[in-house]
Amino acid sequence: MTCNLCQQYYLSGWRLFFYSNEGSEPIHVHAEKGDMECKFWILIEEVEIKEEFSFNLTPAANKEIKKIIYQHFDLIVDAWNNHFKR
Repeated sequence: MTCNLCQQYYLSGWRLFFYSNEGSEPIHVHAEKGDMECKFWILIEEVEIKEEFSFNLTPAANKEIKKIIYQHFDLIVDAWNNHFKR
């Protein structure tokens, strides 16, 4: 399967990214580290995130990725909006 990534960031061992073909979905970010992966919706108005799914995430890893997403909230939103011309 071809992976059409528009933006990738590596933070604390996590790869944060979104797919170019997901522009019709609300803003969200995928994250991977080792064999763990997850997807979080980015709720701009509430300045909040909501987990869509996770695989193999430990409680500590879940806490870590949430903290990273919150710390880079504006960067993720800006990257999404710039890519999808919103």
